[in-house]
Amino acid sequence: MGLLFFSFFLFSCGQKQEPLPTDIVNIPATAGKGLNKSDLPDMKFEEDVFDFGTITQGEKVTHDFKFKNVGEKNLVIANASADCGCTVAEVPKSSIPPGEGNVIRVTFDSEGKTGIVTKTVTVVTNCIPNKRIVKIKINIFVPQTKTK
Repeated sequence: MGLLFFSFFLFSCGQKQEPLPTDIVNIPATAGKGLNKSDLPDMKFEEDVFDFGTITQGEKVTHDFKFKNVGEKNLVIANASADCGCTVAEVPKSSIPPGEGNVIRVTFDSEGKTGIVTKTVTVVTNCIPNKRIVKIKINIFVPQTKTK
């Protein structure tokens, strides 16, 4: 039984993982040197909260959070995760050079949701601090069905 479990564990973990870009793990601060902000990227969003207003239950809505790298090094977005499965964030796959911009696309599925909802997306980058937050707000209207 133990050998069966070990074999399952061994083969189920066989997915090849790509190494992280060195920009993500290279943090130029050391105990003796301190931190020079000019050695880092810096992510600036045009807005960090977007209000969809009122939508009808069951609708899917999408918003692009525009941002710019206002730092001096390439910006790398490791991932973006939402606080629930009804919200999905898509991030750029390549690094963003200084002075350039891009978008993080956030899609919300209102199926089964009602009332005023706020969802948070945490974006992990090679900036300091390494986490940035964007939020969406939605008022979900549930239409009443008429019975005869």
